[in-house]
Amino acid sequence: MRYRPLGRTGLTVSEIGLGCASYWGLPRFDEAEAVRLVHRALERGVNLFDTAPGYSRGEAEPRLGRALKGHDPDRLVIATKAGTFHAGGGRTGRDFSPAAITASVEASLRRLGVDRLGLLQLHGPAASELNNDLFEALERLRQRGLVAAFGANSFDPAVIATIIDAPSLDVVMLDYNVLRPERGALIDAAAAQGKGVLAGMPLAMGHVDGQIRKLRGVRDLWYAARALKNHRQEVALAERFGFLRRVEGMSAAQASLAYVLEHPGVSAAVMGTTRIAHLEANIAASGLALSPDVRTQIRDAQTR
Repeated sequence: MRYRPLGRTGLTVSEIGLGCASYWGLPRFDEAEAVRLVHRALERGVNLFDTAPGYSRGEAEPRLGRALKGHDPDRLVIATKAGTFHAGGGRTGRDFSPAAITASVEASLRRLGVDRLGLLQLHGPAASELNNDLFEALERLRQRGLVAAFGANSFDPAVIATIIDAPSLDVVMLDYNVLRPERGALIDAAAAQGKGVLAGMPLAMGHVDGQIRKLRGVRDLWYAARALKNHRQEVALAERFGFLRRVEGMSAAQASLAYVLEHPGVSAAVMGTTRIAHLEANIAASGLALSPDVRTQIRDAQTR
């Protein structure tokens, strides 16, 4: 595993981070298997674990806390989010008020079983919600020693630009993958401001790898249904990149991660999985390089 600085936060993160969300956190996914994934990631050098209070219907944070019990949190970057939460019945609630963010952090610390978060990210804020009252609340959390670094997660270019320009925010998490090359300019802007950049959705939800066609069990049906409901356009666009499934010496997923990590402004690519073999293969992408021919094919597919 290779490591990179998380902007100017003073934190160092593994190039591959593990997203602890979605099916991984649901009770229907065996907890022992979920814990094994986290422990194998630790053994292979992953030190960045990303979750949120609302992920997996509120089950992801406490499950990650149980999985990391007994491991030194000071050697890890445990990242969670605030501003959204599981509101019951499959609904997501939103509250970016200073009081709500403070209460969210305190509750996350209890669920994760730690005294301090490496990174807290505001989860999908509107630009108008990024105001001085909120930033002052974040600073108070820092002064209390509860959070080392702050960031925000958004897939909206206008909001991402606001995050980049906010002095109180150290990190931005955006959707960057072979289907989203236009995010490269935003990453450049973030790096110029000294921000750490986390690439969310680096595997484009597995669409480039054709995961939607690999139905091996209930978990695959769950992901396929979600993709067809929420990401039908990406599923179709990914067909342009079928050549990545034939790259010599690496899988389509590894080639996709290599593409993301070739951008010097990216601190880490955060991916999720429910299979050890998938985890192992993705971790092996750290340090891989694409050939000039493959890079040309990617650019051609992106501009079609």
